[in-house]
Amino acid sequence: MAERGRVVVIGSINMDVVVTVPRMPLPGETLAGGSVHQVPGGKGANQAVAARRLGVPTVLVGAVGADGFGTVLAGFLGAERIDISPVRTEHGPTGTALITVADGGENTVIVVAGANGSVGPNRVAEAALRSGDVVLLQDEIPAETNEAAAAAARAAGATTILNLAPFRPPSRRLLDAVDVLIVNETEFAELVGASGAGADGIAELLRSGDALTAPDGGPLGDVVVTLGVDGALARIGGELLTVPGRRMPVVDTTGAGDCFCGTFGASLAVGLEPASALARANTAAGLAVGRFGAGPSMPTADEVAAVGPA
Repeated sequence: MAERGRVVVIGSINMDVVVTVPRMPLPGETLAGGSVHQVPGGKGANQAVAARRLGVPTVLVGAVGADGFGTVLAGFLGAERIDISPVRTEHGPTGTALITVADGGENTVIVVAGANGSVGPNRVAEAALRSGDVVLLQDEIPAETNEAAAAAARAAGATTILNLAPFRPPSRRLLDAVDVLIVNETEFAELVGASGAGADGIAELLRSGDALTAPDGGPLGDVVVTLGVDGALARIGGELLTVPGRRMPVVDTTGAGDCFCGTFGASLAVGLEPASALARANTAAGLAVGRFGAGPSMPTADEVAAVGPA
């Protein structure tokens, strides 16, 4: 898809306020938590860290607030050697995610956009997109910004990957400009109206090709569906690709999807074929869930290589 190039992430930067609990509370129930942590996160930032730790030059376009969280996040991302020159400091709060993590790794996430809402279409030019870049987008910034970024990437000859999370129905303009959609099983069901399809049903839908449609009834292009411990399924270039699942220790699943997306994008940027990029992304996500937190849990290239594909 792309020649060797950079990963350019246009997306969110959050501080994750994480509370550990023995189990998820019932509605109206009060539980005693185990601990509270402040951990760098945000889908855009997480994907940028995942890509950069694999050794790929990475640029992040985003915003933080003029507060303590913003200062900490800028320091963390700079220490990761990500190009954060396009990250602006805006008046008001930094984006914040309130996360509950239960024993066994299950989590819930509530996101407050904060400064991420200021990442408008006018910011896309700051990425200086060029041929060979892989552009990563998610749904924690305004929809019109994703549309502008995908259009600019198409014009520049870059490859665009859109992670439809948190899910919102994509516009036809966006779908027509994106090269690869990445969704989890729940997001896939919302995208195509196939609730409860399961892995076999998803595989059959992907295999059906042109019969797979978006919410507007129009066609979908290349799609990757992540299935957690069951691996991933994809339709890329008209070919059904299967990534086998793997069982790895689970501490915290927060950020696993971001790790998958960042690794997949970075792998395309250095010239890997989609099948190999998917397998590598699945391995990296498996390593990430064995660690606490989102941004800091992303593995390095050496760690991913040591495990190898399933």
